[in-house]
Amino acid sequence: MTEHRPIRSFVLRQGRVSTAQHRAHMALLPKYGIPFEKKPLDLAGTFGRSAPMFLEIGFGMGETTAAIARENPGQDYIAVEVHTPGVGSLLKQLDELELTNVRVIQHDVVEVLQHMLPPECLDGVHTFFPDPWPKKRHHKRRLIQPEFIALLCRHLKPGGYIHAATDWKDYAEQMLTVFSNEPHLINTAASFAFRPEHRPLTKFEQRGLRLGHEVRDLIFQKK
Repeated sequence: MTEHRPIRSFVLRQGRVSTAQHRAHMALLPKYGIPFEKKPLDLAGTFGRSAPMFLEIGFGMGETTAAIARENPGQDYIAVEVHTPGVGSLLKQLDELELTNVRVIQHDVVEVLQHMLPPECLDGVHTFFPDPWPKKRHHKRRLIQPEFIALLCRHLKPGGYIHAATDWKDYAEQMLTVFSNEPHLINTAASFAFRPEHRPLTKFEQRGLRLGHEVRDLIFQKK
């Protein structure tokens, strides 16, 4: 019997890894990284304390995650990304800023949620500018799907939130529909939310704004 392979929201491309990113990936992943394992993660033991816990999904080059962690030293962050250039970039920033409240897992976030994170352990989830997969035939690859949001909700504490942002109008509308149809979530805004001050503007976002793209934020809270 052939094993069913789930549709992934990413494709591992052979992107260019700079010398600095490669050096950081090799030297710093043992310091800031957590290897993927199919067993529950001891979060308090990992960070050496009990603090509010947040999940950063697909952090790109890491500038937003680093900025948020720097502004919130009393909070801890699990940052999940599959692409080596971005992982190397974030590791370099963590070391330069001497941040101790971020740990990086280079793996598929679905499997991280399924195997490593305990139920109701997260105070919040951030997924900023996930791959929009703009071609209609690729929409099935988009991260924000009903099954994924249901999985996230199992790991959110009551009162915890999911904050997503995108500059693709049709993806924003899909997100709004998926979030609104999840029975465990309630919208904190009438529709789309204003960008809160704690979400920094990324270089990618600033470029999109210059091109006339409208950025939409969604913030939903677990009932």
